[in-house]
Formats: sequence, structure tokens, C-alpha cells
Amino acid sequence: MSWAERINQARANNDWRPLIDAVPFARFQGLRIDVKGEEFTCILPFQEKLIGNPILPALHGGATGGFLECAGIFYLLWHMESQELPKTIDFSIDYLRSGRPKDTYANVVMVKQGQRVANLRIQAWQESPDKPIALGHGNFMLRG
Repeated sequence: MSWAERINQARANNDWRPLIDAVPFARFQGLRIDVKGEEFTCILPFQEKLIGNPILPALHGGATGGFLECAGIFYLLWHMESQELPKTIDFSIDYLRSGRPKDTYANVVMVKQGQRVANLRIQAWQESPDKPIALGHGNFMLRG
């Protein structure tokens, strides 16, 4: 199945698993996407392999950062009509709290969308969106 067919099928069925499975890092993290109406949430289910500091224990910063970036990319695939993966131009992360060994959620806000570039703010949280564990800020090249 081609990438464009996977995207069309995901949009038509609201089943994003085939797209997630096609991205090795997203598949490794076991990401899930929950879309309810106009609300997009990306979910990072807790797995022991994502722990970076076993003393606390806390999620690895790379797992958190990769989750934020993937959430942004999948948001753009959901939100836009493009048939191609957006390309990350730059991405920065503000780590606000330690991610605990529990499921993590991400919400995405489109800050600005142009013809070729989208600017996103992605917030990762565990217990409440009012207590984010990390914020991502990214610029993504839009294709097609």
C-alpha cells in the first residue's frame, strides 16, 4: 500500500494505526492517535523501555522529544490535505517536569500556517493539561 493510500485510508476510517506503523520510531514508541470531532490527541503509552532515569523513575528526554515531534507530524497529516509527510525544519523542546512512568498525552496548536511552512506548539502532559511535562515548538515544511 502506498503512503498516499495509507493517508487516505486513515482519514476515511479515522484509523491512524497503519500510518503509525509505517513510521519506525512512532511504531517503536507504540504511539496512538485519538481524534474526536475536531480534537486531536496523540498518546504515548507507558513502556518500561522509555525510562531514562530508573532512580526517579523518569521518561527519557529523547522519548519525550521524539513523541512531541511525532505528534506534530501526525497532527499535520490529520489537519492538512497533503499526501506527503511534513519535513521538520527545526524543533525545540522545553522540559518542564519529569515524565513519570505513566501514559503521556500531547495536544497540538497551529500557531501559523503558510503555503510552505507550518509553525506548531505541542504540549505533552500526563495528569492534566494544566501541568505540562514538556512543550515543543516546531516549524515544518509542507509539501504537495
